[in-house]
Amino acid sequence: MGTWRGLRVAFILGSLFMILLIIVYWDDVGGFNLYPLHDPKHESLHSDSDPQATTGQPRSLFTSRENTSSAFNSHTTAPSTTLVPEEKGGEAEEQANDEEKNTQERVKEEIREDEEKETSSATEEEREQEARKQRIMDVCSGKDAVEFPGRTRAFEQIPNRELDHLIVDDTHQIIYCYVPKVACTNWKRVMVVLSQSVISPSSGKPYTDPEAVPPDLVHNSSLHLTFAKFWRHYGSLSRHLMALKLQHYTKFLFVRDPFVRLISAFRNKFGRPNEDFYRQFGSVMLRRYGNLSGSLPETAAEAFAAGIKPTFQQFITYLLDPETEKEGIFNEHWRQVYRLCHPCQVKYDFIGRLETLEPDAEHLLKLLEVDHLLHFPSGARNRTATSWERDWFKQIPTLVKRELYKLYEPDFELFGYPKPDSVIHR
Repeated sequence: MGTWRGLRVAFILGSLFMILLIIVYWDDVGGFNLYPLHDPKHESLHSDSDPQATTGQPRSLFTSRENTSSAFNSHTTAPSTTLVPEEKGGEAEEQANDEEKNTQERVKEEIREDEEKETSSATEEEREQEARKQRIMDVCSGKDAVEFPGRTRAFEQIPNRELDHLIVDDTHQIIYCYVPKVACTNWKRVMVVLSQSVISPSSGKPYTDPEAVPPDLVHNSSLHLTFAKFWRHYGSLSRHLMALKLQHYTKFLFVRDPFVRLISAFRNKFGRPNEDFYRQFGSVMLRRYGNLSGSLPETAAEAFAAGIKPTFQQFITYLLDPETEKEGIFNEHWRQVYRLCHPCQVKYDFIGRLETLEPDAEHLLKLLEVDHLLHFPSGARNRTATSWERDWFKQIPTLVKRELYKLYEPDFELFGYPKPDSVIHR
């Protein structure tokens, strides 16, 4: 009995030993793995389905090291096979980069030069405008000791009838004071286009091109809203509205040498037959200063055909005659600018000159922010040149020339025109 028990224990122990050997053997040859998390092969095969890869948790240490080692080996071995090609390609690439940089620098330099030119031009125009406005302020404040009627009065004291040259465009918030014989026809054309108030018979739509607007049409006073019409439109609120618009709108006017403007007015109104001006002014000049016997021709055409027409000297005499102003205010074509536009009461934002019309017009349209809508009409250049003054005034006595200068001296001073020594002195 004891022997049998011993054999049975030995059999059991032997069996257990054999099972242990089999387990160890199969573990060594890879039949199965008791530690799957530590096997790199197992890790790589299941990396796509590893939950740690999608949750942001740290990956297996073995996997991390394997990837790092692979990346390191790839980085260190690559240069050995591409060293020479990279050197050759690098030189060409560097040369191309240098050329590209030089081109970019040249383009930048050209752009910078253009911007500097534009800035310089704009600055020069702005300085000129500031100088023109400052001169008006100085004259109006009495610094230049030039006295003239209305210099110190307030805007509210100006009668409505004297505000008929201030044209208002509410759409673009512009106020233009027009001065006859200073490109006013073309500027009125611009105002008509901006206001969209006149329909073109050819298109059935408002004019969009200033040059297409008939010149005779723009001088129809009913087309333009002026300050003089405010009372009829707004009643007791008119002066208040004027003040608001003067404060917030952009205001501009154009001027020219006063004596040249007079020459232009005479040539235009009396140098050729003009029925209205002949009857209203020309016949008066001929009767008073013409030493004519008998009656005058009824029409301008008949007078010119007979060689009867006012002379420039008679025109000047008419302007200086005290009776002229007693009979009625100066006609707008020879009325002084300070009486038309009231520069001491209206603070203009832009003062243009006929002598620099093209650049001034271009600058102004940009300032008004309407240069994309229209262009200033080119038209025929004015034929009355400043150099003609000596010829036109050579027959005028010196004392008369000085009196005439005194009559227009405020315009000379306000707008910076030099005293015409060739006209005043012999």
